[in-house]
Amino acid sequence: MRVPDGEDWGAPVSRLALFAYGSLVDTESAAGTLERPVSRSEPLRLRGWRRRWSTCRDNLRSEKTFALANGELPRHVLGLNLEPADDDEAAPNGVLVELTDGELQRLDVREMRYDRIEVTDQLDAVGIDRVFTYTARAGHFAPQPPEGAVIIASYASTVESAFDSLGDGQRQIYLETTGPPPVEVVEAELVRDRIPPGNPRAW
Repeated sequence: MRVPDGEDWGAPVSRLALFAYGSLVDTESAAGTLERPVSRSEPLRLRGWRRRWSTCRDNLRSEKTFALANGELPRHVLGLNLEPADDDEAAPNGVLVELTDGELQRLDVREMRYDRIEVTDQLDAVGIDRVFTYTARAGHFAPQPPEGAVIIASYASTVESAFDSLGDGQRQIYLETTGPPPVEVVEAELVRDRIPPGNPRAW
């Protein structure tokens, strides 16, 4: 079909989305990065993957350092991660957050310890052309927690509350497909930071 003179319709715009499986399930947290109100899809599950506490950051050298109430600085902090899995029954639950290409770049800055990967074929995402998610980079992947690792309580509680807000037993599915924390969950306070804009300050 001929485009009328003076008009450039361009290529069709692809609909992009993020499969959120951790703190980005929380609309307030996601909105803080994207700087706009965020809506979520109905819950769905990602085939071929499992969710574990296997992302690790150096609490002393990274862009943010947290201290315990007694002033102690934990050596490492764990976060959630997706790992390839053979058993679809372990498929983690999550939601889709629709994005623009520029917003994906914002998330890349937030998820600096993760690689962005495409998982379109592992989901039944009607109407979405491409779906991405994040998995830990090799240098931040910890199959076993290193000595001195902790999980920050504000992170763990934000994630659980986000899944609880989805209703329909989604918090329980989250717990069943994640397993118990492998290290102590601790209250901690941010004491030093070089945090990029849009990156959470509470964990």
